[in-house]
Amino acid sequence: MRISRNRPLRLGVGFLIAAASAATGALADTGTAAASASSATPAAHVWVTTADGTDKLSDLGTVDFTTAPTSVQTVVVDPTQTFQTMTGFGASITDASASVLYTLPAAQRAQVMASLFSPYGGDGLDYLRQPIGGTDMVSTATGPYTYDDLPAGQTDYALAHFSVAHDEAQILPLLREAERLNPNLQIMASPWSPPAWMKDSDSLLSGRLIASPQIYHAYALYLLEFLEAYRAQGVNVDAITIQNEPQNRHSDTYPGTDMPSWQEAAVIEDLGPMLKAAHLHTEIFGYDHNWTEASGDVSGTPADETGDIDDYPQQLLDTPAAQWISGIAFHCYSGDPSAMTAFHQQYPKLKIEETECSGSESADPADTFSDTLKWHARNLEIGSTRNWSSTVVNWDLALNQDNGPHVGGCATCTGVVTVGPGDTVTDNAEYYALGQLSRFVQPGAVRIGSTSFGTTGWNGDIMDVAFRNPDGQTVLVAHNENDDPQTFAVQEGAWRLTYTLPGDSLATFVWNADLAGAHPLRQVDPTGWSATANPPAPTNSCCTGDVAADAVDADASTRYSTGEGQAPGQYLQVDFGKPVRARQVVFDTGASTGDYPRGYAVQTSTDGTNWTTAVAAGVGTGQFTTVNLDGAPVRYVRITLTATDANDWWSVADVRAYVG
Repeated sequence: MRISRNRPLRLGVGFLIAAASAATGALADTGTAAASASSATPAAHVWVTTADGTDKLSDLGTVDFTTAPTSVQTVVVDPTQTFQTMTGFGASITDASASVLYTLPAAQRAQVMASLFSPYGGDGLDYLRQPIGGTDMVSTATGPYTYDDLPAGQTDYALAHFSVAHDEAQILPLLREAERLNPNLQIMASPWSPPAWMKDSDSLLSGRLIASPQIYHAYALYLLEFLEAYRAQGVNVDAITIQNEPQNRHSDTYPGTDMPSWQEAAVIEDLGPMLKAAHLHTEIFGYDHNWTEASGDVSGTPADETGDIDDYPQQLLDTPAAQWISGIAFHCYSGDPSAMTAFHQQYPKLKIEETECSGSESADPADTFSDTLKWHARNLEIGSTRNWSSTVVNWDLALNQDNGPHVGGCATCTGVVTVGPGDTVTDNAEYYALGQLSRFVQPGAVRIGSTSFGTTGWNGDIMDVAFRNPDGQTVLVAHNENDDPQTFAVQEGAWRLTYTLPGDSLATFVWNADLAGAHPLRQVDPTGWSATANPPAPTNSCCTGDVAADAVDADASTRYSTGEGQAPGQYLQVDFGKPVRARQVVFDTGASTGDYPRGYAVQTSTDGTNWTTAVAAGVGTGQFTTVNLDGAPVRYVRITLTATDANDWWSVADVRAYVG
């Protein structure tokens, strides 16, 4: 039996602004006076999933914002700082997924599909990455296949034998049902292997494309035929990749292909014009493999592919094929999500999508829900989206109780749901982790600024990510991986709420009000900033990495610290790289809220040589030391300590400058 879910409508019904007494009193100096004029106290609605399963997307009501100060660790949400536009969240309807869903009675299958895709009472999944042909996740009866399989020795350059008949019984009906349930659904398609007659191995299980322009053209035509055949079946494919995991050369039980970057480029150079001629708007994504190349793949690299090692997307984009490429797709099985930020910095105009990541059964199956929820929360729901991915995509949508059916490949992979034994259906951790975003982050939402103190490697602090929906709602997703509850605050403009996250929990906060006010100060992009400090870094062996640059890296999980007690003359100096008409500069201690300056003075300069007398001086009181400026151009800001505290360090995790 499936559990009932108390869930708001996707478009905001049930997301509340609680009416209460009018807020009074002076607001903090962040341009939010408009908020105080409201006759309602804003509130956030909260939904929580815990690793022990006590809460599973549980509606825990609302929590009010106030203008009262707080001493707890505070996340600052800034809607004036915008990043990528979100595309969607989902998984893949593999052969395995389709086959187990079709073991259910039709009425129950329809209920399961609604629980996955419906925005009104379900998870609202709106993105599917669909295999083009066979993968490892098929039954032994199905085995490897493509849409143009021929007896050994035969060829079909005109694709006369092409057919998607294999998909007509189960996969295509499920895709049409998913699209009916969620009209916002988008689909990416990815092949595991070209037909064997196109490969030098004459096998789906290994080898490369035959190095021939005729073969490259035939393979591009094969992909075009797939897109047109699906369109004829009522399923439009929004994006396509050329090869799943092109550097995975060790597949001996299921389809796979070694495709060096220059072969992928050759296919794209043919496919791009074909799509244009066919009036298809399907986007082409490159790569479709791990954040960093797995060690086993590196060790097995052929001599003529060494240039692709940890550089495949860049090699691909250094070819004429780049004109046809909309973005790069990444998987999660090796490396860290930060690789996507590094790529974005190189190619800021290209899209980034995380397109495959499977949950896995733990050594003790009783730990699977907990382990999966925590790892996915850190690395996918928050880690990937904070690192520029516009999607979060799991692998199998549904599997049976034995994590199958499959032929080779992953024997411990878990689905978003498990079907079986019998007609039982279990929502797995993936269902709830995805749902903490997919139920609330609308198509077209934009990720906005939010300070986050946690790391994908887990440093014990709260992680978060924030979005602004097209209808104006703000969504904040926060993760506490500690066993014990953690209390933190969320601030937008002058308003803040305080909440205690349960241990090992993932929470979503949604509010309707524009708390920043009508004319908020706008945060300055810190790209290109630099910093110096005295002392330059701690000598204490614990923290020698706490250098000045960490205060201006737009990452609140890193910091500058003195590594010793506070003393007059210690300073942090920030160079904006160019003159900025700053109205405000904030020095944020981050998670170390007690490391505020016991006394300070702030000076500014346009050239780094001639400094103003102190534009601000005082005693710090908590996480934020806020300095108001007159908006005249400044390039340098220096904060210098003026008091002694032998017992407490001074730390700065984040420096933010605002104009307006």
